[in-house]
Amino acid sequence: MFGLLQQRTFPVYFCLQMALPLAVLLSHPTAGYDQILATDAAIPMLVTFATAAVNLVAVGPATAKIMHERKAQESKEGKKYYDEGEKSPEMKKLNKRFGIMHGVSSLLNLVGFVATAAYGFALGQKLDM
Repeated sequence: MFGLLQQRTFPVYFCLQMALPLAVLLSHPTAGYDQILATDAAIPMLVTFATAAVNLVAVGPATAKIMHERKAQESKEGKKYYDEGEKSPEMKKLNKRFGIMHGVSSLLNLVGFVATAAYGFALGQKLDM
């Protein structure tokens, strides 16, 4: 059930994660539309956009495919991937692939978060108090 919830919410999350950096970039307070890509906001926001795009079009679908394969393997074996005891070679392989893809997705999210924080610091330094 949790996997189904994730499959429905993550695409929305990644789409928002792509759209919002573009909105932030277009609303940058110190540059006109003709200068946006020359601002210090461009790189962090484009990095955030890119990490979300990779998650949306590549990593997310690959992870969902592995989850479906793992579900099918659970049906064949009659036990869950997380059950105690020895795992079949097929299930071990699927669990390893899932772990790698989940790690890649998490790393992409972390890079996007750091890029967003970098944008915040750069913008904050421009504020006059």
